[in-house]
Amino acid sequence: MQTNETPDALALGGRSFRSRLFAGTGKYASVEQSREALKASGAEVVTVAIRRVDLAARGSNTLLGMLREEGFILLPNTAGCFTAKDAILTARLAREALDTSLVKLEVIGDKKTLFPDTEATLEAARTLVADGFTVLPYTNNDPIMARKLEEAGCAAVMPLAAPIGSGLGIQDPNNIRIILEQAGVPVIVDAGVGTASDADIALELGCDGVLMNTGIAGAEDPVRMARAMRHAVIAGREAFLAGRIPRKLYATASSPLEGVIGT
Repeated sequence: MQTNETPDALALGGRSFRSRLFAGTGKYASVEQSREALKASGAEVVTVAIRRVDLAARGSNTLLGMLREEGFILLPNTAGCFTAKDAILTARLAREALDTSLVKLEVIGDKKTLFPDTEATLEAARTLVADGFTVLPYTNNDPIMARKLEEAGCAAVMPLAAPIGSGLGIQDPNNIRIILEQAGVPVIVDAGVGTASDADIALELGCDGVLMNTGIAGAEDPVRMARAMRHAVIAGREAFLAGRIPRKLYATASSPLEGVIGT
């Protein structure tokens, strides 16, 4: 399995990851296509929708079998849950079936927009943290809710960039900046990434990672898009660490005369 070359690791839930790209496993045309795309993405962690996969499947021609064969770290998610109770039960089922305490917590509040029910998400997060889970909650881009989820003990906060599967990219970078400013845990942008520049912008803002599914699986060439996303995440992180120049209204000469030897 390939991993990003960036030298600084992402610390999350007591673990360390080289790749800052988290990838979903849904919507691919076949198991083999998902294998090729996920490997090309460089992702170490992949999400699995517990309510939408056969947990008993183990062969290499099945999704779970392939993911285990390739050595991916499984991040079960509670996609499809509309109440805190259902999300908690699904997370506990995932822990028993997949032998992991990691969970991407989703509690959806609206079937059309797929926006999160933040109150139910917070309720479920508190229960799951107390139950020993490492909780990564999908939430809106509200800095107050992000702070409450962190205070509840979540290992990261995962604000949406835009509605799930929309491909619109980050719609409110200012709220993401506020979340980043106050957060004491990793911030991972989740949902709405459509192309490589969206991923790059998220990392340039200072986000610790980005999670995507449709942006890769829905592309005309998922494997090539996965590769593009991998490089975009690396580039965005490197640009953030490098520190961009200030924005200015007027030009500044790139070859100034002042200070040149012999003038």
